[in-house]
Amino acid sequence: MNAEKTDAPRAVIVISSHVARGSVGNRAAVFALETLGFPVWAVPTVILPWHPGHSRATRIVPPLDQFKALLADLERAPWLGEVRAVLSGYLGEAGQAEAVASLVAAVKARTPDALYVCDPVMGDSGGLYVPEPTAAALRDRLMPIADIATPNRYELEWMAGAPLPDIKAVTAAALHAGPSTMLVTSAPSMLTGGTGNFLLDGSQALLAEHRVIERPPNGLGDLTAAVYLARILSGQPPAKALQSTTTAVYEILARTAKRGGDELQLETDAQSLSHPMAMVQLRHLLHPGRDKRA
Repeated sequence: MNAEKTDAPRAVIVISSHVARGSVGNRAAVFALETLGFPVWAVPTVILPWHPGHSRATRIVPPLDQFKALLADLERAPWLGEVRAVLSGYLGEAGQAEAVASLVAAVKARTPDALYVCDPVMGDSGGLYVPEPTAAALRDRLMPIADIATPNRYELEWMAGAPLPDIKAVTAAALHAGPSTMLVTSAPSMLTGGTGNFLLDGSQALLAEHRVIERPPNGLGDLTAAVYLARILSGQPPAKALQSTTTAVYEILARTAKRGGDELQLETDAQSLSHPMAMVQLRHLLHPGRDKRA
């Protein structure tokens, strides 16, 4: 059998947490990317039996020298030309950020148009859940080199050093965050009882909205970052990628909630990743770089 040959790199390096049970971190991102047709090189930053939000859990962080050595091996890998993007999420410790940045530089040296997506996983409405030096490393070392960043609203608030009560404030913070494309999850919605994903790039400001589902399982941010990256790598324009990503993640969330699941049930709802059918409203907002018209 002849293997199909492709000249375009399609692999994605995903660097995030690994849980034995659940659908967060690498478990969510790898499943989504592979389901959507992208080979994945998966690197764990920490290993846990389950999300620590369920209960106390053993936490295994690879020794920093070994973590750096492993990523250095990837930099020298003869297959590095296969890689089209790097997606980083939760870090086990602050020192891992420098190794991630070095790998991103190596990938871009080999494939100049490769993408780096930084999901700065550091906290939520309850505040930071990583040590402040780790959050600072995400903000100061990885956010500035990202092509796309996918913070939630609360992470963007911490990085901006100010509350973001409305979409105008979120827009201003996203504009000054560094990456040329910002996808902010848990953004303020114009819908009563709603929430949204806000996308700001060099030419447009977009808000994809849906109703809030109370007490959602963990992993929505991990899944959103991976699905949006897959849409962009597949050639979708940003507006379509935002709407189809939001639709897919919301549909999986709604179906999981209806079943009473405590984790996203990706294996059951894999079809929603490629062919979502939920309704999501997309708003085109005034871009901050454009002059207001009467």
